[in-house]
Order: sequence, then C-alpha cells, then structure tokens
Amino acid sequence: MTNIPDPFREPRRMHGVLGLPTDHETIPLILRHDDVRKAAKDWHTFSSDAPYRVPIPSEEHLRSVRQLPIETDPPLHTEYRDLVEPFFLRAKQPAFVARVEAIVDRLLDEAISRDTVEAVGEFALPLQSRALTVLLGVDEAEAERFIGWGIHVFHHGENGAENGRDLEQYLNEQFDKAAIHPGDDFYGLLTKAMFQGRPLTRAEQLGFANLMFAGGRDTVIHSVACAIGYLAKHPAAFATLRADPTKIVLASEEFFRVYMPLTHIGRVCPVATDVHGMTVNAGDRASLCWASANLDETVFPDADEVHLDRRPNPHVSFGFGAHLCLGAAHARTVMRTLLARLCARVGHIDLISKVDRVEHTTAYDRPLGYESLIVRLRQA
Repeated sequence: MTNIPDPFREPRRMHGVLGLPTDHETIPLILRHDDVRKAAKDWHTFSSDAPYRVPIPSEEHLRSVRQLPIETDPPLHTEYRDLVEPFFLRAKQPAFVARVEAIVDRLLDEAISRDTVEAVGEFALPLQSRALTVLLGVDEAEAERFIGWGIHVFHHGENGAENGRDLEQYLNEQFDKAAIHPGDDFYGLLTKAMFQGRPLTRAEQLGFANLMFAGGRDTVIHSVACAIGYLAKHPAAFATLRADPTKIVLASEEFFRVYMPLTHIGRVCPVATDVHGMTVNAGDRASLCWASANLDETVFPDADEVHLDRRPNPHVSFGFGAHLCLGAAHARTVMRTLLARLCARVGHIDLISKVDRVEHTTAYDRPLGYESLIVRLRQA
C-alpha cells in the first residue's frame, strides 16, 4: 500500500487555505476540493486575465506573449478556445491513438532490448515529445528539437530563458512557413483562423503555440514516469492490471489524481478579496491548489492511497470550469496507450534506482515524481 505524501492535510482541515510567501505578496493557496472548484468557476473574483502571472512564479522574463486561451477570461476565453478545441479533440480518434501506440512500441522495443532505461529522460520525455508531433500534425523528426529543451521548456536547469528564446524563434519559423503554405497542421490552423472577423495576430498565434509547449510537456512527462515508478514498486498491482486491462481507464485517472504534477495555478483578484480569512489586495493573487484538492479526504475515501479501480474519481488534474485543460484528451491517450502496451508486452518492471523530485517552498515541500528513475523492463 502506498501512502501519498500530503503536505496540505492539516491546513486543509483546519483553515482551507495556506499562505505562500513570495517576494511581492503572500499568495493564499485554496486547498479544499469544493472551494477549488468554486473558485475555478468564479472568474469575476479569481481572474485569469493576467498575462505572465497565471503561473507561479510569474514568467515575464521567460516569454514575450500572453498564453492563450489560459490567460484570458470569458467571454474572450470562450471565443479563443472555440478556435482550437476541435483540433485538440483529434486525440480521441483511432488514427491518432494508433500513431501514439506505434511510438510507445518503438520506445518499448528499445527499452526492453537494454539492461536498464532511465524512465524520465530516456522514455517519458521522448514519448511526449514524439506524441506532441502527432498532436501538432508535423513530422516526427521535429521531436528531436523538443527533446533538447528538456522536461520543461522554461524551467529546465539553468537553460530556462535560453530555451524560451529558442522556442519563440522556432515558433516564428513555423508560422513564417505556414503563412506562405498553410497546411492542416496546428500552425496552418492558426494561420488560417479568423477571430472576431479578422486573422489572428502573430502575438496571438504565438500565445496559443507557447502554451502548447510550456503547459503540456512536463505535466505528461512526470505523470508517465510516476505511473511507471508505481508499477515497478507494486508488482502485484501491475499483475492485476495485466490480468484485467479493462481497468486501464480507471487506473489512468487515478495516476492523474495522485501524481498531479502542477501543484497549483494562480488567479488575480481584481478587487480586494477575503480568501478564507486571508486578505488579497486588489491586483494580487490567490491560487487554486489542484494537488490538495485531489487529496481531499472528504471527497476521496482513502485519499492518500492509490486505488487503481477508484470510482467515482472527480479529480481536478485537468482543471475545472471554463479553463478545463485543452490537452486532456491527448494526455489521456498517451497514458492509456502506455499502460495498455506495458500490460501487453512487459511482464515485470524492476526498480533499479531513483532520485526523487521535490518542490521546495517556504510553505510546503511536495514530492513531484522523479528527477531520475532507472528501471528494467522484462518482456512478458
């Protein structure tokens, strides 16, 4: 049995909020499941119309464009979202799933042939990078550049700012090409799209594409690595899943719940607001703590335990309300396909060594998966 570390348990029970000191403000993290979902829907009080300030820490020095549609509020957010949502939903189509399955199988071929594989950088990173080319509708060879940016474009070692500049240069190159020969890929879609009766500006195009890379990489990478780590540490659970692959959908959702890679996300309060006893000045931020909400024992029985057949599972790992993650279908396809192919092809996963990844702050320390996870995949 695995007990998931929960640094938010006591403040969630006692106060429903936890103060996170930063250089300029103390940000209240909203902790309870019901409170997080209410705040996520109340964009008048907790606004996303805050370029660069939705992530915590802020990203003014890492990018030059507002990420779209996440850094807007309805109704503008809804109009922006409607432009691209059908494109993201292609991740549910059988042809998309088949291409991701082929990527997983190639990676498994390599991993099984070797004595060991490092599951974060050598498996999960290339898996998501290559799967992202399928989502974007571009040649898989493009993934090599994505892999070079590391786990997170903006927060990978000492190269965050440099990666951010390289990402923006890369995206401008793609939009320049699409402006001349617009295809059916993501860049062509944004080049051809009409918004409020006009074409998207280059800044708007970059805003959509920036979020695609910055918001949808490390989240999937760490979820994949954590799932592999769990199955390595719990061979009986892996055996149960192999014996009954119909549980894969439920297991995927449970992995997303307990291994939520994004601890929280910011909102700006347009006016002075009382947040469960903490005062937020006008223009300052509160934050929705997804990780705490996912471990709320009033919603999830045995919340700190992994139940691969958990049902219902109203986790908020893909957000809630208007800002429900556009990449949710893609993330689910990657996770479910990985688990299905592991169950079909791998008989046992040996855990050789690991280096835990921990988010250290002045308010809490939270495990966030692995810096390194070395495993051996034994063929079924």
